[in-house]
Amino acid sequence: MKKGDIYEGIIERIDFPNKGVMYADGEKIEVKNGLPGQKVRIGISKKRGGKCEGRLLEVVEQSALEYAEDPCIHYGACGGCLYQTIPYEEQLKIKEEQVKKLLDSVCSDYVFKGIKPSPISGGYRNKMEFSFGDEYKDGPLALGMHKRGSFYDVVTVTDCKIVNPDFCKILAEVKAYFEELGVGFYKKLQHTGYLRHLLIRRAVKTGEILADLVTTTQEEYDLAPLARRIQELDLEGTLVGILHTSNDSLADVVKNDGTEILYGQDFFYEELLGLKFKITPFSFFQTNSLGAEVLYETARSYVGETEDKVVFDLYSGTGTIAQILAPVAKKVVGVEIVEEAVEAAKENAKLNGLENCEFIAGDVLKVIEEMKDKPDLIVLDPPRDGIHPKALGKIINFGVDRMVYISCKPTSLVRDLVVLQGNGYRVEKACAVDMFPGTTNVETVVSLSR
Repeated sequence: MKKGDIYEGIIERIDFPNKGVMYADGEKIEVKNGLPGQKVRIGISKKRGGKCEGRLLEVVEQSALEYAEDPCIHYGACGGCLYQTIPYEEQLKIKEEQVKKLLDSVCSDYVFKGIKPSPISGGYRNKMEFSFGDEYKDGPLALGMHKRGSFYDVVTVTDCKIVNPDFCKILAEVKAYFEELGVGFYKKLQHTGYLRHLLIRRAVKTGEILADLVTTTQEEYDLAPLARRIQELDLEGTLVGILHTSNDSLADVVKNDGTEILYGQDFFYEELLGLKFKITPFSFFQTNSLGAEVLYETARSYVGETEDKVVFDLYSGTGTIAQILAPVAKKVVGVEIVEEAVEAAKENAKLNGLENCEFIAGDVLKVIEEMKDKPDLIVLDPPRDGIHPKALGKIINFGVDRMVYISCKPTSLVRDLVVLQGNGYRVEKACAVDMFPGTTNVETVVSLSR
């Protein structure tokens, strides 16, 4: 078996996050984006160190799992959702098996509580970052998601299934406006052009909407007519703000080099578990509001008794977990590296009348040694790559009896669990929570005791 060889076979399973597994000539081949049960034709793309990877060339026969009603019309071209053709109950089974397999590889004698579904499986996202580009080289303007397997091509998603229709209406209007003007998008290789991203946030509970156009400063246009056109749209929710953010960064990320308000305000409100949260364009907030309630209720139940205890909420974002725990704790201290998120957390605590929350801006690795309070228990909710090894060592040194680890990437979680278990902690129970229907992502909550 060598690079370039062509094989046909059946995808036997899918390992997290999207690694389909098939066998040919007695060898295991990983096939990105292959679904269990599909008969596929693949080309060997990499053979190194006993590991073999194949590129999906064609789905010869669909899987028996692929019988979902009304799948997204953009499925296949759009790189956003791998599981769109699979009914939600089957998606949950796949994710549950993936998480348990990973946990079982490093843990024993723990209770796995299965997976909790998202309350809704369609239209659940409260935030989308759409990219400007073209669907093919030198093609017409596109605005949407990157094409599957492509860094450059963009698919215009006018009927995306995982957002409220308001997102698609705003997207279509913004695209039409700049098509009429003949304005071009920012070309990543040449570092020239104007249009970069369209950021839309819409609260599920309040229905408030914030739209933010992200461009370079290389060109200048009057955006007041665009703002008026967006305001005239027939939306289900309430448009509270239209913004224009400048971003001259070379990286293909939404970065804020300055934001002006074209209409309304630069924030909106969302509600979770009876608390109110003020959210700004770039502050972190769970993208599935209803799913976040399930996630945080699960985490709160895993935390257990908090009366007269000091709780550390590390990687606290806008302080959601801290504020959910604050009413039943002596004090909660949140640490978050993004200053804008920390300011939002402080404001939200005031908004909810919570006086026993403290939020510190800084890197957990650096801040943790300077903290005056000593925790009785710790909640960890790190970014996708998990906890920095040095920071994890310092966290362990606090010697708390209980920790709750919330993870959005189970492969990072199991790596950190190896270290935690090697330093005297035991995994008591774990649960998967699906926050991302249609996609390969899944959250996991783990309870640890010393």
